[in-house]
Amino acid sequence: MPLCFLRLDVSYEPPVIVRGLLAASIIVLTACGPAPKVVSDPYDASKIELKSPPATLSAARHSGPFSKGDSLNFDAQLKPLDPAPIKYVQLDTSHKLVEIAPGVKFSAWTFGDQVPGPTVRARVGDKIHFSMTNRSDETLSAMSMVVAPMMHSMDFHAAMVSPQDKYRSIAPGQTIEFEFTANYAGIFMYHCGTPMILEHIASGMYGAVIVEPKEGYPTKVDHEYLVIQSEFYVKPDPAGQKVDGTPVYVLDADRLKAAQPTYTVFNGVHNGMVKKPLVAKPGERVRLFVLNVGPSKTSSFHVVGTIFDRVWLEGNPDNQMRGMQTVLLGSSNSAIVEMMIPEAGSYIMVDHHFANASQGAIGLISTLAQAKPADLEHHNMEASSAPTDPKIMQGKLAFESKCLACHSIGQGNKLGPDLAGVTQRRKDDWLAQWLAAPEKMLQTDAVAKAMLKEFNNIPMPNQGLSKPEIGQYIAYFHWADSQKAGAAKAQSAH
Repeated sequence: MPLCFLRLDVSYEPPVIVRGLLAASIIVLTACGPAPKVVSDPYDASKIELKSPPATLSAARHSGPFSKGDSLNFDAQLKPLDPAPIKYVQLDTSHKLVEIAPGVKFSAWTFGDQVPGPTVRARVGDKIHFSMTNRSDETLSAMSMVVAPMMHSMDFHAAMVSPQDKYRSIAPGQTIEFEFTANYAGIFMYHCGTPMILEHIASGMYGAVIVEPKEGYPTKVDHEYLVIQSEFYVKPDPAGQKVDGTPVYVLDADRLKAAQPTYTVFNGVHNGMVKKPLVAKPGERVRLFVLNVGPSKTSSFHVVGTIFDRVWLEGNPDNQMRGMQTVLLGSSNSAIVEMMIPEAGSYIMVDHHFANASQGAIGLISTLAQAKPADLEHHNMEASSAPTDPKIMQGKLAFESKCLACHSIGQGNKLGPDLAGVTQRRKDDWLAQWLAAPEKMLQTDAVAKAMLKEFNNIPMPNQGLSKPEIGQYIAYFHWADSQKAGAAKAQSAH
């Protein structure tokens, strides 16, 4: 309907009664224009499902696989949404050893027998029918000496339900079932809510629920991947126990309470997404579902070499930001980030809080099936095989987080010398002095002066290492030199 207009001669002053009639006419004529468009609120309280049947508890336990459901995803690559309006999800608890870093087997507590737990994918309006048996009493015999069966529970951040009913703790052998409706789009954390919650999350009991908008996402992409950032707080088992000859690592309660992680990782493994990069081609559009589960640290998620074209905070397209370099995510915060891959190469995903990155929060989006070592040195990727001794392992991880930009082991000289065979060329006390104060050695030691001249007068910086840290480095150098020739180099390609 077209707008209506009324023309007045401003030089004419009509009588009072006429002015009243004109005013009324203007109101009527103005009303004959098009009515403003009413936009419906998809989250109108009257349309949100707030009722759900009471949870049921039984002694009938699940057997076989620890997880079931067509809506479940088990790794970083996400499959398309299952169209069924009811998502049947089984996620049982288990206790098991998981390898969180090369040679570091951690006594974990899990959902679905993996860390992170499987990812649930649904859409707004879907019902999630959930069931869980506490199967922590089915622990392998080798694990019985490490951790006992215990109470567990499930807390879905995607649900709007009574926690006292749905999130109750259940004993080993019990099964809980409940249902809820996914009312809001987003990426939501799930985790065990049994006290102490901090210990249960830090032991591996977490995962993600992705809820799409009813109408789907407003953009089309070539790839969808999930990245979950989390922290591990571990120490060698004080009793020195081993499984299959490998030291067992357990939760370090002191580091946990002080929020001092041993490892900060993507998808449960230190540098795991370096060994298995996310695949994309030049010109393709990638959508990352990013969740920081913590439990205690903030993530500054960044991808080197591109810009986030769209960022939907908490994974909801209503919360859109454009052209972002980094996304700040507190514990249990999330975001969907979309980006273009401009050209061939390896695009490094990293927590730009580099203390976290140095602990393993690094991954790759790569146009190659396997990234080249030269492509990885920008953020100091790992470059050697895995020792089993805890002291040597700490030296290895410290070397890979601080030294790979300038040194290699078995891959040739870089800014500094190749350190393969260093324990055969230098005595331990010389190495200890060099690692403690290289600037002092350069003033008095002839070998150090010659090395500086050989490597373009680029001095090694003082890393401020403590005596225990220096001991870890030297132990690692001895271990590396004891490996078969080329072993470290060969392992770096895996």
